[in-house]
Amino acid sequence: MPAIVIVGAQWGDEGKGKATDHLGSRVDYVVKFNGGNNAGHTVVIGDEKYALHLLPSGILTAGCTPVIGNGVVVDIDVLFQEIDGLEARGIDTGRLKVSANAHVIADYNRTLDKVTERFLGSRRIGTTGRGIGPTYADKMNRIGIRIQDLFDEKILTQKVEGALDLKGQILTKVYNRRAPSVDQTVEELLGHADRLAPYVCDTALLLGEALDRDEVVLLEAGQATLLDVDHGTYPFVTSSSATAGGACTGSGIPPTRIDQVIAIVKAYTTRVGEGPFPTELDDDKGEFLRKQGWEYGTTTGRPRRCGWFDTVIARYAARINGVTDFVLTKLDVLTGLEQVPVCVAYDVDGVRHDEMPVNQTDFHHAVPVYEYLPGWFEDISHCRTFEELPPAARDYVEYVEARSGARISVVGVGPEREQAVVRHPLR
Repeated sequence: MPAIVIVGAQWGDEGKGKATDHLGSRVDYVVKFNGGNNAGHTVVIGDEKYALHLLPSGILTAGCTPVIGNGVVVDIDVLFQEIDGLEARGIDTGRLKVSANAHVIADYNRTLDKVTERFLGSRRIGTTGRGIGPTYADKMNRIGIRIQDLFDEKILTQKVEGALDLKGQILTKVYNRRAPSVDQTVEELLGHADRLAPYVCDTALLLGEALDRDEVVLLEAGQATLLDVDHGTYPFVTSSSATAGGACTGSGIPPTRIDQVIAIVKAYTTRVGEGPFPTELDDDKGEFLRKQGWEYGTTTGRPRRCGWFDTVIARYAARINGVTDFVLTKLDVLTGLEQVPVCVAYDVDGVRHDEMPVNQTDFHHAVPVYEYLPGWFEDISHCRTFEELPPAARDYVEYVEARSGARISVVGVGPEREQAVVRHPLR
């Protein structure tokens, strides 16, 4: 059975958790393949709201095995906080599997992340300060700590010593911060080993064997296409591969086993943190979207920057990821607007760009070219078929679909599980 990839098509917060949950009953494994606790998924089930940061959304679906893949960086304290929080609410987390090759966020990397951002001042990236970037840097510099190292005290000590030889100097001499000791860090990490052990396995083997048994494996991205370290709005990006290509390296599943890429795109656009955002609204319309959509970060609580739908970005995401299906979320948030602008191109110094500018300076100076569609005032939260949507809402969906590079298969009309219009079954 081929695998499915779910990615974000904008700058994150598009509603990937809900889309994963929507597929949950037909999926045997849900795999988080990149990122860490620097992003969150919010899933609403009845009257219950669950905010997940490190755990895959499949943790909420009975019979589904949630997997933290090798491409993830793991803050073990956060992992157990989430597990304890869900167990206290009656959710069984015993099915969770964690890759032995996933990297661990150490205390010194959290400290480095925070002090570096402060040091950068106006040039800051806008990280969450959770140690994600420094941990990925350690991975690339081959001084990282992996989950499997927690089960060998000698190897763990050697790795911590090697990392702190450099980082201790940086913290004390550059940032005037006290570096943690080797013993302190090793003791903290070893303290998790016994509890962590039952979850740890060779997840690439586990998933490969599942696919051989014709079971369905869903690969769930953290962050989104425009935050991908290679294909996003660099340097205002995350530190991992958040596109469909990253699903392979972050899980150990080869590209030949993937046959469907589902991209989640909000009916408008949001962004958290620094960086360019052509359709951003710094007015009452932006505040309308923020309030109606409750646009505040699941992980940080930061207000999200809001703007209109951008078809240039959607086409870019479709091309980079090989999107087969879009899920358009939060269409209900646009209810009550007399007209809805849609960005169809950019103007850069009098030159029209129908595709993403290759030059980051051009993107920073891009002015959106809008076309305007009639709005609607009817409550669409109870619609379950496309025909039940008001004509203006149907026209909006069809308009952005025609300009986004792939079909829109599902339309979200509210935050709850069942509040979705299915135009084409996802599986």
